[in-house]
Amino acid sequence: MKAGADMSIAGKTVCVFVLLTITKVTRTAENKRVSVTVGNSSMLTCPPKSNRTMVTWKISPKVGGPCTLGYRSDQNKTDRTNCSDSMNWKFRPDRDPALEIQQVGIAHEGNYICEVVSTEGNFHETYHLTVLVPPRLTLYCDDHGNPVCEAVAGKPAARISWVLESSFTPKEEGHDNGTVTVVSKFTAYSSNMTNATCFVSHPAGNHSNSIACSPSENSFILRVSIILCFLSVLTFMAVIYYFKLRGNRPCHKTKPSETAQNRQTPQLRRTMQIRPSTNHGSSGSPENMDDTMEVEPYTIYVQKENIIYNSVSDLTVEKNLPQGLLPAT
Repeated sequence: MKAGADMSIAGKTVCVFVLLTITKVTRTAENKRVSVTVGNSSMLTCPPKSNRTMVTWKISPKVGGPCTLGYRSDQNKTDRTNCSDSMNWKFRPDRDPALEIQQVGIAHEGNYICEVVSTEGNFHETYHLTVLVPPRLTLYCDDHGNPVCEAVAGKPAARISWVLESSFTPKEEGHDNGTVTVVSKFTAYSSNMTNATCFVSHPAGNHSNSIACSPSENSFILRVSIILCFLSVLTFMAVIYYFKLRGNRPCHKTKPSETAQNRQTPQLRRTMQIRPSTNHGSSGSPENMDDTMEVEPYTIYVQKENIIYNSVSDLTVEKNLPQGLLPAT
């Protein structure tokens, strides 16, 4: 029994030792996130182990295919596969197998893994490289005199705020290379605003700028043009209505003026005074005169024409007859 117990204890001890050894030899390091501003250089290191027999960098960028950089100490040899010239060993790989990336661009963004084989075991380090693109700040006044702030082509998208209180809604526009342009228009709560300050925050750096805007001349001209156009249309409609109203008025026959009545010849007036007395069928009483004046206008017109005709005939006869044959007046 005692020998069996001792064997069980020894077996457990061996198992624990093996597990500790495996844990020590094989490690899985967590991904390290590294951010680099575009245009700068970056250096990634490998696990610091001595007696390295082999080092391999495995690179998987988001753009393009994977590439590898390798070193073998037993052959004192390095090799590279599908890697650009911007990625290379920082120092001699037998001394320090760090990786250097020169002039970092958006295409370098991705995962980088360093695998080390040494007498102590196998180790690896994983990096996730993020490339930062600082946005270009642009501040200007639009056609209506409102300040507009733009954070152009930033990665990731920048955040825009205004120092003074305002109402603004930023708009984002993505580009094919992964950058984003953010546009924000400033609308002040009060009209006493003299200038506005735009503040752009970004992981690659913060920027701010100020501007003073006033209503533009183009906006004033546009408003005046709209008012003049409205007044022109209103005047045109008033003229059309006026002529239409004049065209619908009924025609009235004008009463003969007193001047036309005064132009009657003395002979015509005399004949018109004598004519009622020579007409044997009519009476000169006031009642008959009133009845005569109440006839229709057309009848009066015909009577006047007849009176004029008779008067002209009488004058013609008087001129043509001899002196002794003239009728008595």
